[in-house]
Amino acid sequence: MAKSKIAYFCQSCGYESAKWLGKCPSCQQWNTFVEEILEKSSASVPNWKASPASSQRANKPVEVADITFKEEHRLLTPDKEFNRVLGGGIVAGSLVLIGGEPGIGKSTLMLQLALNMPNVKVLYVSGEESDHQIKMRAERLVSLETHEARARNKELKEEFGKGCFILTETSTQNIFKQIEELQPDILVIDSIQTLHSSHVESTPGSVSQVRECTAELLRFAKETSTPVFLIGHITKDGMIAGPKILEHMVDTVLQFEGDRHHVYRILRTIKNRFGSSSELGIYEMLGEGLREVSNPSEILLSQRDEPLSGVTISATLEGMRPMLIETQALVSTSAYGTPQRTATGFDTKRMSMLLAVLEKRCGFRLGAKDVFLNITGGIRVEDPAIDLGLAAAIISSHEDIPIPSKTCFAGEIGLSGEIRAVNRVEQRIAEAQKLGFDQIFISKYNMPTAAKDKKRLDLSRYTIDVKVVGRIEEVFGLLFG
Repeated sequence: MAKSKIAYFCQSCGYESAKWLGKCPSCQQWNTFVEEILEKSSASVPNWKASPASSQRANKPVEVADITFKEEHRLLTPDKEFNRVLGGGIVAGSLVLIGGEPGIGKSTLMLQLALNMPNVKVLYVSGEESDHQIKMRAERLVSLETHEARARNKELKEEFGKGCFILTETSTQNIFKQIEELQPDILVIDSIQTLHSSHVESTPGSVSQVRECTAELLRFAKETSTPVFLIGHITKDGMIAGPKILEHMVDTVLQFEGDRHHVYRILRTIKNRFGSSSELGIYEMLGEGLREVSNPSEILLSQRDEPLSGVTISATLEGMRPMLIETQALVSTSAYGTPQRTATGFDTKRMSMLLAVLEKRCGFRLGAKDVFLNITGGIRVEDPAIDLGLAAAIISSHEDIPIPSKTCFAGEIGLSGEIRAVNRVEQRIAEAQKLGFDQIFISKYNMPTAAKDKKRLDLSRYTIDVKVVGRIEEVFGLLFG
């Protein structure tokens, strides 16, 4: 029998060492190394055996020109927002990792997905809840109309939950035994930190256990072309718990985020090998589950009865989706010696840059002022196209002059005070026009410079009044006179 191989892993970052160390050389944390057995005796059998065809196949190098490309088959779900963030549906054999804070709705999202696919066999493996608890949650996820329909129609009552199988297990060996008997079309693991494999001598949730269990599920997904969804915990820093290699092993990483005090949840794509990595889906958390929001602009814009200073509307893009968001600013005299600079949902360093441009190029004295910025709806925006809207909100609050509520902004501000062009400005203008805005401010560099330039913007097809500006002084002249 071969001897077992022993290594030491950092529980914080996953750094591997041949001997015990007091301080991790990677993350600089103290007393985080634990001893773990990597390999058992040679008599042990692999957990997920490869098929005979795959084990005997030997790959050979092939030129790119000789590779035949076939578009991957995608399984569409009833949830359009979920299809969007995955790049158009579930890809066969893909491994998807979903992370988020405790209680944000990760299990609710996946259980709701499993219940709403009656023609697909879904195995929901839970290591955190009992089958009775999952049954209680499943009953809550059904809307009132469906409850009444099930009471009237016996067939609908029999169809509820059909095709969704629940397994409360944490051992990967037992899970794969049930998978061989059931042969599901989709596998959901809740959560990956609760699983443990007998081939690794460590506790569930440790670095080596998470890596080994994920590797076994990855082999299963690729060899059987079965989509696998992993629910993962996050640390106090907002990162997915476990080794960083976990995010490299999976095909797609989704982040489920939001504020518990708000009803809206955001499903954001962090990594996607089968689609865009900048897509975003918005949900509304209700008593009967998560409701997808098809038009996020309407929920991100508040209805105001009277004009208020310091409030503007900016046109932004999340992936391929244009959205109009409300940007708020408050400028007040500093009561203490050092002025405060606070931004919610926006980069504080970029806010400091905008304040410096307003003071240097436009002459506004903001050095002794407290400035607070807020992006409504609890979302975080990194699109530089909202610079113009934020600058207008800051000056509106500073001068206490409200900006018309039907005015929209889409432009990036440079250090010299120029309004820079933004990408896909046509979609931003179309979204503002669809929601009934009267005018929108854009950069003149989005306009055609010559007759042969066919890629630039054509304003003749829009009914909204498009204000074309080149410098930030022009914007304030048109707004405040």
